[in-house]
Amino acid sequence: MANQTRSDIIRVMAHLTVSVEYAIHSLLWLVDAETAPLSSRDLADFQGVSPSYLAKIFPKLEKAGIVKASEGVRGGYELARAPEDINFLQIVDAIEGRKPLFDCQEIRGRCAAFGELPPTWATRGVCSVHAVMLRAEKAMRETLAGASLRDLTQAVSRKAPPEFANDVKAWLGERVLRRAGKSSSSARLSSHGEDLS
Repeated sequence: MANQTRSDIIRVMAHLTVSVEYAIHSLLWLVDAETAPLSSRDLADFQGVSPSYLAKIFPKLEKAGIVKASEGVRGGYELARAPEDINFLQIVDAIEGRKPLFDCQEIRGRCAAFGELPPTWATRGVCSVHAVMLRAEKAMRETLAGASLRDLTQAVSRKAPPEFANDVKAWLGERVLRRAGKSSSSARLSSHGEDLS
């Protein structure tokens, strides 16, 4: 166990696709979005991924009740629930569907020493290999359920310098203004044309 590497762990969990990672990262930026709903295109550009790729992820999150969509020029996505009420397991299930970690093929009954019919003792109850995998899946699902989007936001804010949050808000806010057909400079002017910045 001590020799287990990060890549070994990743191979075990390979059925969790990169879509889950992009979904979680995208939701992270929705937590404190103060300007307006964010479009999947803006979030895709922000993360350097194809807008069409992210556009396939958000309907799954919406169907699961994690985000809600609004239409129009200033439309986009926002969280449908408080971030502390959205956990990683809900996100994983929304993107991947609830599928088992391990698909037991009942190999235990195919031993050549059994001949054509395996003895009852060999196939009784849950396969011993499958039992280990079920425990692993239970532990994984409990861990995912125990981590909320709010937990993630707090972890990132502790790690990142304070100006990072301001940079993110500025970048996303500029995109919202562009979609509405305004530039950031025109948004800073009062109705009399005075600079308010």
